[in-house]
Amino acid sequence: MNGHETEAKFYIRDLAKIELRLQELKAQLIQPRTHETNLRFDNANNDLRSTSRVLRLRQDEKARFTFKGPSVEKEGGILSRREIEFVVEDFESAKHFLEALGYEAVVFYEKFRATYELGDTHIMLDELPYGEFVEIEGENVEAIHNIANLLGLNWESMIKAGYHALFERVTEKYNLEPSQLSFAALEKVKITPDDLGIQAAD
Repeated sequence: MNGHETEAKFYIRDLAKIELRLQELKAQLIQPRTHETNLRFDNANNDLRSTSRVLRLRQDEKARFTFKGPSVEKEGGILSRREIEFVVEDFESAKHFLEALGYEAVVFYEKFRATYELGDTHIMLDELPYGEFVEIEGENVEAIHNIANLLGLNWESMIKAGYHALFERVTEKYNLEPSQLSFAALEKVKITPDDLGIQAAD
């Protein structure tokens, strides 16, 4: 996929209720609940992070390379950024490829994700080690806003930070390793929305 990623993210207390609403709206399930592992890469100078760029290798039902450019805020507070993504044949080979170019894995994170399609939008239901979220991705702000309304989400509760950026807000408080956003690492930690500086949209 080559283009721009335009999306809105919301923290959710009851993800099952959102999924039921999607089914009522006749949304099409295009990816059942799938476990994801993600590695973010950077060089020794952290040049990608310092310029708000992302180089990621993901493993879900396939292995995928992703590059994301810096985010730009559009009308309504929605964030948009350039995104290039493509499937690679083998996760480990792709990892070694990046390492050979001088990049190293600086962050590991995982989640469970199910993806629905409704009209021209994709709705991702995400379960992370510190909470549940909905991401709505579409071609334009109006389409994303309409889906949020159909799902009964409070637009003012939209989150303008990435999942790892949210995690970094609490790593010092709970003495967590910032590079390890895993279910195992947070198994005995109860992170609250207040800790993350967010509020529920449902």
